[in-house]
Amino acid sequence: MQIVQQQQCFGGRQIRYRHDSQSLNCSMQFSVFLPPQAEQGPVPALYWLSGLTCTDDNFSTKAGAQRMAAMLGLALIIPDTSPRGEGVADDPQGAYDLGLGAGFYVNATETPWNKHYRMYDYVLNELPALVERELPLNGKRAISGHSMGGHGALVLALRNPARFVSVSAFAPISHPTDCPWGQKAFTAYLGEDQSAWAEYDASLLLAAKGCSLPMLVDQGEADNFLAEQLRPEALQAAADVDGAELTLRLQPGYDHSYYFIASFIEEHLRFHARHLAG
Repeated sequence: MQIVQQQQCFGGRQIRYRHDSQSLNCSMQFSVFLPPQAEQGPVPALYWLSGLTCTDDNFSTKAGAQRMAAMLGLALIIPDTSPRGEGVADDPQGAYDLGLGAGFYVNATETPWNKHYRMYDYVLNELPALVERELPLNGKRAISGHSMGGHGALVLALRNPARFVSVSAFAPISHPTDCPWGQKAFTAYLGEDQSAWAEYDASLLLAAKGCSLPMLVDQGEADNFLAEQLRPEALQAAADVDGAELTLRLQPGYDHSYYFIASFIEEHLRFHARHLAG
C-alpha cells in the first residue's frame, strides 16, 4: 500500500492508496477515512461502493461523510468502481455504462473482460484482507453504495451475510436482470446464460435466499432513472415474500445525485454504527 495523498480531516485522516491487485491484474487506487479513534485502537469499517462513471474520489469529496464518521468512530473504505490502466478492456464506443468506471461488482467470465473485471472478488476478499492487515481495523464490516454501487453492496451482503453486519444503499439498481444497464453489462461480462446473471441480482437473491441482515434503502422519487433502471419495487416485493428486515424509504423531490446522498448519509452512518457496535 503506497500513500498517494493524505489530508487531516475532522481529527482523522483522509488517505488515498495505490496497490497492485492480484484479483484485477492491475494497479488500483482506493481511499480510506480513518477516524480519530483509530489512533487509540482498531475501529469498525463501512465499505462504500460508488456508481457508474465514479472513482474512489466521488464519495470522499461529495458525500460529506467524514464528520459523522469521525463522531461515530467509523473507518470508511472506498474502492474504485472498476479496474483501470493500460491493457484493461473498455467499451470500444466509449459508453459510460460498460468498461472503465462500470465494473458492476461481478466476476466477469467472458473475454476480454475476465482478465481484469473481477470486482466481486476484489471487494469481498482482497481489499478487506489488505486493509485489515495494514490499518487499525477490528474486522467488523458494514457495506453501502449508490446506484451501481448499491447493487454491488446488496449483492455482496446477500451472498455473504456472515461477512457484514448491515447493508444499505442509495438508489440501487435493484433488479439488474430486468433493466437496460444490467442486461447490457451482464451480457458482456457474464455471457448469454441468464442463470449466471441471477447470482448478481439483489431482488432474485433476496427472494431465493432471504436475508438475515438489516437493510436500509433510500430512493429519490424525482430520480430520472427510477422507473427504467432502478426497480426498487422488485426489491420490496422480494422482501415482502421473505419477511426480510428491509426499510425502503421513498424520498419526495430527491434525484440521483450526490446532493441526495449528502442529505441522508448521516442516517445511514448511524444505522451502520448501531449494528457495528452490537
